[in-house]
Amino acid sequence: MTYEKLLYSVEDGVARIVMNDPETRNAASAQMGAELLDAINRAATESRAVMLTGAGKGFNSGANLGDVEDMLDDPMRDVGFLLDNYFNPIITAIKTMEQPVITAVRGAAAGVGAGIAMAGDLIICGEDSFFLQAFCHIGLAPDGGSSWLLTRAVGRVRAMELMLLGDRIHGPKALEWGLVNKVVPDEEVESTAMALARKLAKGPFSLGIIKRSAWAAADANLEASLSLERFGQRDACRSEDFVEGVRAFVGKRPADFKGR
Repeated sequence: MTYEKLLYSVEDGVARIVMNDPETRNAASAQMGAELLDAINRAATESRAVMLTGAGKGFNSGANLGDVEDMLDDPMRDVGFLLDNYFNPIITAIKTMEQPVITAVRGAAAGVGAGIAMAGDLIICGEDSFFLQAFCHIGLAPDGGSSWLLTRAVGRVRAMELMLLGDRIHGPKALEWGLVNKVVPDEEVESTAMALARKLAKGPFSLGIIKRSAWAAADANLEASLSLERFGQRDACRSEDFVEGVRAFVGKRPADFKGR
């Protein structure tokens, strides 16, 4: 696929994906969705870590309502086609891919854009950047996995507040509430995220197992988590990287992981 609303590159094992429609602050149009889904699936075969961000002054400003304006006169309208075709598969792909995904939020992560940001395995946010559950302001309900992701990150009471009132939550408060991993000056968001992505890209095969176990634990009970961990340990110890890790530890040298 040729990208018109996206920048994609791979360097040092890191797939750098940049939503690139700054005039709309990277609004989630059908074209953006199609290109982003393609890029994420591509990164799953070409990289060992992913850094996802937005160009210009916004991460992603939410759905491009121009895509649905011609549906307003239809009483049976259903704007969810954008979710079915693009954005739900994007959230699922980020969650299920073996590679760790870092989302780097500069500016607004609003609407479905907030869902994409929160789907990251690690989330870096600018000090003046913010998350916004904008749905109540336009008569819609949360999408992009926001109700699930937000509730598990900050708890039901705080998630309800953000979704019902539609207030912005800026970087420092997002960090305090457990929504993001790190807050840095806005101009350092991407460089910080890329540094972390390069570190992860040098990590062992087991990072994918760690990611899978952590996501599964969000819905699993202790017994199911113990079982997942047991089989994950089996798969991890059969990797080349486990052999290298043990030999490096015994030899008192840095490990040289290959991701297999």
